Amino acid sequence: MSHHSFEQMKPHADRRDWKNLRNMLPYLWDYRGRALIAVGCLVLAKVANVGIPLVLKEIVDRMDKSDNTLLVLPVFLLVAYGALKIGSSLFNELRDIVFARVRYHAMRSLSTQVMTHLHNLSLRFHLERKTGAISRDLERGTRSVSSILNYMVFSIMPMVVEFSLVAVILFTQYDIVFTLVTFGTVAIYVVFTFAVTEWRMDYRLQMNSLESESNGRALDSLINYETVKYFGNEQLELRRFDSTLEEWEGKAVMSQTSMSLLNFGQGAIIGLGVMVIMLFAANGVVKGSMTIGDLVLVNAFLLQLFIPLNFLGIVYRQIKYSLADMDLIFKLLEQKPEIRDKANAGHLTLTKGEVRFEHVGFAYQSDREILYDVDFTIGAGEKVAVVGHSGAGKSTLSRLLFRFYDVTAGAVLIDGQDVRNVTQESLREAIGIVPQDTVLFNDSIYYNLAYGRPDASMEEIKQAAAMAHIREFIESLPQSYETLVGERGLKLSGGEKQRIAIARAILKRPRILVFDEATSSLDSKTEQAIQETLRQVARDHTTLVIAHRLSTVVDADRILVMDQGRIVERGNHRELMQQLGIYHNMWQLQQEEREKMLESEA
Repeated sequence: MSHHSFEQMKPHADRRDWKNLRNMLPYLWDYRGRALIAVGCLVLAKVANVGIPLVLKEIVDRMDKSDNTLLVLPVFLLVAYGALKIGSSLFNELRDIVFARVRYHAMRSLSTQVMTHLHNLSLRFHLERKTGAISRDLERGTRSVSSILNYMVFSIMPMVVEFSLVAVILFTQYDIVFTLVTFGTVAIYVVFTFAVTEWRMDYRLQMNSLESESNGRALDSLINYETVKYFGNEQLELRRFDSTLEEWEGKAVMSQTSMSLLNFGQGAIIGLGVMVIMLFAANGVVKGSMTIGDLVLVNAFLLQLFIPLNFLGIVYRQIKYSLADMDLIFKLLEQKPEIRDKANAGHLTLTKGEVRFEHVGFAYQSDREILYDVDFTIGAGEKVAVVGHSGAGKSTLSRLLFRFYDVTAGAVLIDGQDVRNVTQESLREAIGIVPQDTVLFNDSIYYNLAYGRPDASMEEIKQAAAMAHIREFIESLPQSYETLVGERGLKLSGGEKQRIAIARAILKRPRILVFDEATSSLDSKTEQAIQETLRQVARDHTTLVIAHRLSTVVDADRILVMDQGRIVERGNHRELMQQLGIYHNMWQLQQEEREKMLESEA
């Protein structure tokens, strides 16, 4: 468990714990009827459970008598005793069956809500957080809701119900001293268990973190095996590894010792409690104020109460862990999405598909300006390219167009509508993108193509694949469109992935297209083929091309050259070459690189 989670176990977390428990209630509301039935079954199971010692008392008392009613009555009582045992088990299982739907539905509702929320959070959040950590929090958080519900319905509530029933019987039927001793013993047991568990938890957490540290060190030294050998530092690595394990050993011994102390203490408290009860009961029997059945009854009650309490330490620890995990989830849900639709946001109305960046300024952080006064228009059906060295702010333009971030100055307009005033859904519907790195889902080629428009027909998907020059390749595969890509299946080359991304963008039928360095990771032959595909696709679209290789944008209507967040040159290829500026220098450099590459290939 992380240090972060441990921090949440400190007292200041108590207020949040109660708040989080309240936050859990709406997830139960859908099946509140079932929850009530489950509680009813729980109460009936406990009534049966508490009834067992009462019947046992009657049996003992009847057996103690020496008149001739002996043969008739105990049979009925013995049947009742068996029936109560069966009833207790039956109602316990019914409670589990009825409550299962409540528990799993709550998990599902919470998971779905968190997933929806994660998709609503801004790109900034996802870039700052590790996906693995989020999925771990999600898994642990939803599991914690299930655990808390489990402990409530299967451990804590049954204990409370049983205690209440026993208290009523002892208080009304016997001397007050039995109630005081029974519940005094239980109170001492609970306080002792909580105190020792809290103390033990510290050792356990330290033990876990030291174990992780030693595993990390071992792994690190094995991964860097060659480096260790180069410098002859095997002994250094072993000393580091062993010093961590030495600490771990100390904590592990303390953890085990404290466990034994806890078990012995719990056993001693029960033993003393039973002894005191037996002394009072035996005294009552001798005096004639109690029967032997009563002695059996109070003894059975006390032992019965301690059976669930045996697990109290574990339950207490798990509830604390679960509350810490649950806190991670509810904190995640409290994160406000940075980019939100305005209350009166309308749908984007497309007429021509003109894109305008109007004196745009942007900073990811207030002290790190990325774009300064960027001003240009892409007319309907025009192809405008943005070039420049890496870090010039080119890719930020596509993120602002998609409204992953909001501009800090100026505005991004589509057909005269500020993208901040329309719904994100309608905005993103109008734009298709072929990104720099095509990430495909771990699914079939069909699924990845249809992602552009899930309701597209097979014919439309094949048409888009043909336009992207990948149809022949797909249909030559043994499983054709059902071929799996990614981890479990076919490994596609960069060019093939790129073509799938292009087909996906075509299928979406957007008015505006963005190519974000779409050919930067390809070899020159594949690049030329894909370049031709992009040219065909861009013909009747408003197109923004973000490029590093200038050879790919020679045919653009206009080229904007960016440097350190500003547009420093603009014009078509010929005009820019005549200016003998940054573009001209970049062109010369890239031509030289290309010649060298061709020479080496030859």
